[in-house]
Amino acid sequence: MPIVKNVSRAVSQLLQSSGCGCGVSVVPVRCIGISPRQVASDASFHSVSFSESNHPRVLITGGLGQLGVGLAKLLRKRFGKNNVILSDIRKPTDNIFYSGPFIYSDILDYKNLREIVVNNRITWLFHYSALLSAVGEANVPLARAVNITGLHNVLDIAAEHNLRLFVPSTIGAFGPTSPRDPTPDLCIQRPRTIYGVSKVHAELMGEYYHYRYGLDFRCLRYPGIISADSQPGGGTTDYAVQIFHDAIKTGKFQCNLKPDTRLPMMYIDDCLKATLEVMEAPAEALSMRTYNISAMSFAPEELVQEVQKHVPELQVTYSVDAVRQAIADSWPMNFDDSNARRDWGWKHDYDLPELVTTMFSFLGSDSRIARAN
Repeated sequence: MPIVKNVSRAVSQLLQSSGCGCGVSVVPVRCIGISPRQVASDASFHSVSFSESNHPRVLITGGLGQLGVGLAKLLRKRFGKNNVILSDIRKPTDNIFYSGPFIYSDILDYKNLREIVVNNRITWLFHYSALLSAVGEANVPLARAVNITGLHNVLDIAAEHNLRLFVPSTIGAFGPTSPRDPTPDLCIQRPRTIYGVSKVHAELMGEYYHYRYGLDFRCLRYPGIISADSQPGGGTTDYAVQIFHDAIKTGKFQCNLKPDTRLPMMYIDDCLKATLEVMEAPAEALSMRTYNISAMSFAPEELVQEVQKHVPELQVTYSVDAVRQAIADSWPMNFDDSNARRDWGWKHDYDLPELVTTMFSFLGSDSRIARAN
């Protein structure tokens, strides 16, 4: 590629003309995979718009997490079963494995990931591989490797192969000095978790690759996501999922956040809908690379009251986890998502009562629910 050759030649000349008088050891490095053509500062995306293309060929990394399986189901219904490949480093259950294409993919293995993109003619990549907030704090080196090094691999490959790339961000990308009620798209971001730091890094790197190389990068800051399809995975907002499982199984729930800790939340169907909508949005409609999205905001005590309408005998206690509480206290209480609603027509479907009713409709075949009703 001309750009890579020019860069290599310039580096060689620089090393040969070094004026320090010391020997310079040249080691092999992996060049950033960029589009071979020059990208003007006012260039539009080099991915064709959805309306002008055939169905995209999709790869989802970290696909066995909370969102990947649901996203694959939605995209397969829209684009065809064989056009959406789910990937992870873990072994899938039988129902996931036989529901559509699945492949082993380690985002820290650059060569393997690149081969998957090339061999399967991938055009859209959803990058969900990440360690969440509380888990990341318990293993910072691993979080740094997965959340940052893995991202770099994905960015390089996406730029090299002209992919449309989606990387989710989070309420955790904000910190205690950010405005919290509401939190706008553009403001001070100084998170105090490795998860939050890695997500700010992802937002900025994605924007840089867009403006520097023309990468079609799109990003949404998710609130806490509530789903009946997966178990809690170590996130600070996972209490809002755990309460439903505990209400059904034991009738007792211990919350690890203070009862008045207000955070933005969203039902998974709204989250997946927003993700697809922003990926299909025309390039000219997007005024920014990263958007807040929101649906509702509530505190544990408000969720408990709504859950007890379905399970009146639910017993709730509070045993505050200092790490999770400190994280939650640094996060937004409400998201301002007016830009998403204006630019590409974002609109949520689920509020708190409908969320709780829907969760119990999926999980509520248990006899405890039947007796409560």
